[in-house]
Amino acid sequence: MPETPEPPTDGPALRRAALGTADISFFVVSAAAPLTVMAGVAPVAILLGGIGAPAGYLLAGLTLAVFAVGFTTMSRHVRSGGAFYAYITRGLGKRVGIGAALLALVGYNGMEIGVYGLLGTTTADTAHALGGFDVPWLPVSLAGLALIWYGGFRSIDFGAKVLGVLLVAETGILVLLAAGVLIKGGAHGLSAGSFAPGAVLVPGTAAVLAFAFAAFTGFESTVIYRREARDPDRTIPRATYIAVAFLGLFYAFVVWTVIQAFGAEEVLAAAAEDPGGLFFAAITTYVGPWAADLMHLFIVTSVIASLLAFHNAINRYALALAEEGVLPAALGRVHPRHRSPYLAGLAQTALGAVIVLAFALAGADPYQQLLLWVNTPGMIGLMALMLLAAIAVPVYFRRTAHTEGPWRTVVAPVAAAVLLAVAICLVVSKVGLFTTASTTVNTVLVALVPAVFLAGLALAQRLKTRRPEVYARFAAEPTGPATDVPATDVPATDVPAPDVPAPGVPAPDVPEGEEPCPLPTPSSPEPASAPSTPPAPRPAR
Repeated sequence: MPETPEPPTDGPALRRAALGTADISFFVVSAAAPLTVMAGVAPVAILLGGIGAPAGYLLAGLTLAVFAVGFTTMSRHVRSGGAFYAYITRGLGKRVGIGAALLALVGYNGMEIGVYGLLGTTTADTAHALGGFDVPWLPVSLAGLALIWYGGFRSIDFGAKVLGVLLVAETGILVLLAAGVLIKGGAHGLSAGSFAPGAVLVPGTAAVLAFAFAAFTGFESTVIYRREARDPDRTIPRATYIAVAFLGLFYAFVVWTVIQAFGAEEVLAAAAEDPGGLFFAAITTYVGPWAADLMHLFIVTSVIASLLAFHNAINRYALALAEEGVLPAALGRVHPRHRSPYLAGLAQTALGAVIVLAFALAGADPYQQLLLWVNTPGMIGLMALMLLAAIAVPVYFRRTAHTEGPWRTVVAPVAAAVLLAVAICLVVSKVGLFTTASTTVNTVLVALVPAVFLAGLALAQRLKTRRPEVYARFAAEPTGPATDVPATDVPATDVPAPDVPAPGVPAPDVPEGEEPCPLPTPSSPEPASAPSTPPAPRPAR
């Protein structure tokens, strides 16, 4: 397999061994924005799925835990900083890998830039709720761009500390709500009816699952921080499993406690009347008005934490692609003091400012259009990348000598691929719930995902023809010392080098002109038209 050199040792590089398991967990859980997901979206899930909504979050978490088995196993064999696209390249070839790289860059940017609209609306709603005055959303969003740029400019451990504080705040207020409900026994006593088959096996569960999968977006970014992790062969898997387990259990628990707060019968009426105010009403009743005020504030900080987490992930993807030669080399520069990909961060901030200003000049709504229209294709794109990565895992290990068991290399990845394909179909079929837009708009938003991927395939062909040296070394393993692999992990004689095939085993890269396996289509059915059910609510005033 071709190899690509590590960044020059005489220039600044990312800070090694800066992040532990907890630090990486803070990044990925913060990207999911638990408080924003719960207060802003979970009421709609309850409205659509009834009291069985908590089980939907558990099912989504179990699906992603199965995906994490093969995903984290792959992380021990691939040291490239490209994460998703590097894994996909190993299994499905360079063309598909370059398509995945472009999809990852667009997907992560979509997931972050749209949230600046949410930052503007949540800040305006909080100012109105706490002070009774109106704040325009655009200045807030632009200030947020500057703040997030600074957070990404500083060192990665600085970002981890900031996210740790913000994450404790947003999860703490939800724990406070849950504790108040449990201590007072809810509206009519506590019940496990939400997890009974009769409550879960209802038509609305499909919509709940679509919302639930969206609520986990960002958990897979653990592998992006491999270069900066301490003992990554252990740290990355631990952080991934912690993030999936925490989000799945925490989401299900919090939604269940809110159902208990109102009662099984009453919660549906309350969610229908004021979905955005459901959590605020619950915490006011069971804890006090002061806690509702804190929740308003912490929703703003939750959005900021999510923006910073995605910003850091995007910068590292851009850094990796610049080192590959796919993006301009300047984006691969690392700040000599803070050891951050500062020019990639500046470029990402500029792109965000252009998109935010474009939506503002067009008179678009910051929530209904900037957030929902930009985020939705990003979310579907990241789910498509997970599907491709799940398919790539067994293909890679079939060609490569290894000592991993069949559960990690075949059974779990294949099961994850099937489950993720079903999840993508659910999300696409319910896309109107996410966008509240017309069928035409929904069709365009969904079609963007395969369009970007196809553009990536075209880029791959262009690189192969015009820049063959870049194409040849794309997603190759670093040639520098494996400083991120602990010497005491496994005796060197027990395991073959990760990408060195055993005698008689074909090389991991697929010969040019051959397709490794049929390429799945990232999206499937035509999106449904926007239903008559209430749209995802804005945070309550």
